[in-house]
Amino acid sequence: MSKLGKFFKGGGSSKSRAAPSPQEALARLRETEEMLSKKQEYLENRIQREVALAKKHGTQNKRAALQALKRKKRFEKQLTQIDGTLSTIEFQREALENSHTNTEVLRNMGFAAKAMKAVHENMDLDKIDDLMQEITEQQDIAQEISEAFSQRVGFGDDFDEDELMAELEELEQEELNKKMTNIRLPNVPSSSLPTQPARMPGRMSGTSSTAHRSRAASSKRAEEDDDIKQLAAWAT
Repeated sequence: MSKLGKFFKGGGSSKSRAAPSPQEALARLRETEEMLSKKQEYLENRIQREVALAKKHGTQNKRAALQALKRKKRFEKQLTQIDGTLSTIEFQREALENSHTNTEVLRNMGFAAKAMKAVHENMDLDKIDDLMQEITEQQDIAQEISEAFSQRVGFGDDFDEDELMAELEELEQEELNKKMTNIRLPNVPSSSLPTQPARMPGRMSGTSSTAHRSRAASSKRAEEDDDIKQLAAWAT
């Protein structure tokens, strides 16, 4: 068995040591990533230095130039290994973060399920059905009451409309008669009528008499028209 296998086997056989929390494991992984990133930066700088040294010696000092290139190759190999290790650690960190998130989600969902169960324990389905039925009945009663209030209420609407119209016309006629009684007719003039001129004999006498009668009839019609206008003004 390799030393690495013995190390992991020995570390896993200890039951007294508790498993680390996800937060602690994530912190360790981030520290490792930071350390490897610094080592990666150091190797990149060493590679550049070895390349510059190989160029400096060139063919004049082949042995020093080749040694510089060999060191550059070793550094590049280590850099490649670090790149792979960083990829593995990044994958493990993301998996651990997802596992931690899923664990928290599952824990919270379980907590909510317990709370919901505790709430439902105090509920009786039969009581809920009875309550909903009672609510429905009360809503129906409220609807009937609203409809009853909205209907037109009639008190003594069974009268004969023809009788009412006849009574109304009678009252209007009585009121009209009272107003007609209170109308004051124009006063009769107190002055005596002018004396009739002497009739002329013959044709002139007949003509004057006819003209007088025409004027008298016109005056009478004028008085009647005035009376009618006064009556119409009162009626309106």
